[in-house]
Amino acid sequence: MRNIIPALIGIGACCAAAGANAQTIDWQVFAEPFVSTAHAQSIDWQKVDETLGRKPAVTDDVHRYGFPRSDLTVTLDGVTIKPALALGGWVAFKPVHDGVMAMGDLVLLEPEINPVMMKMIASGLQITAVHNHLLRASPATFYMHIAGHGDPIKIATAIRDGLAESKTPLKVTAPATPPPAPDLDTAQLDQIIGVKGKATGGVYQFNVPRRDPISQEGMQLSPGAPLGLAIGINFQPTGAGKAAITGDFVLTSEEVNPVIMELRTHGIDVTALHSHMLDEQPRLFFMHFWANDDAVKLAKGLRAALDKTASSKS
Repeated sequence: MRNIIPALIGIGACCAAAGANAQTIDWQVFAEPFVSTAHAQSIDWQKVDETLGRKPAVTDDVHRYGFPRSDLTVTLDGVTIKPALALGGWVAFKPVHDGVMAMGDLVLLEPEINPVMMKMIASGLQITAVHNHLLRASPATFYMHIAGHGDPIKIATAIRDGLAESKTPLKVTAPATPPPAPDLDTAQLDQIIGVKGKATGGVYQFNVPRRDPISQEGMQLSPGAPLGLAIGINFQPTGAGKAAITGDFVLTSEEVNPVIMELRTHGIDVTALHSHMLDEQPRLFFMHFWANDDAVKLAKGLRAALDKTASSKS
């Protein structure tokens, strides 16, 4: 609200200077945040939680539910991948004027793709991408991006029923012992990457927001990180100061090749380049990467690549 009031004052001043009157202003633009808040309060989030069988992480008005593939043992270049590194499926719900906008990224094995897809589309959800994020992983994992718009309970039910066609765990079980803190110089990594990371599931994760606004269906997609629109960088310790890194850069078209050049120059493999959505503005491309080397060295390479993007430092 503090951000909206100055904007309204500024618009009013501009209109007065131009001789405009209030009847010519589309006040719906300014009402949208209040409408979203009202709808967020009217949604039965407990029912959504019960349908999906888990509690969300809540950031502003976005509820994000994790679906990690803790049932899988995936290895790549001798590294056993933790779910928080590259196997963390998720679905996020953002309130809109007629329900919610939902988007997500589900981790699947090859035989699971079409059964899950058929169940999802039969329930009215959209499939917006299916692709790899990693190379050489065993077993190979694929990533299905989904979208929905409407009643949150119906969407949650469709997601649950779709995932039931896979072996994705639908019941949350707490680990017997919490994973140890990542054995890395996280303070130095924070300084190099330029934002504060956080430890999750034995992995040190960064979300680096973009500076430019991103919209879909006329609505700004904010906050970006829980909606999958921040640059994601994950470090999994592999011993002796080394780490396996993966994640994705969120890029506009003119940023793609400069980032490729920086990553490859610093010994970081580019493993995928593709879209995740269908009609976002501006058009975005998602670049996935992989390396296993000295963590500080890799962080410097990632920082060089970040400097080619319109991303923010804290």
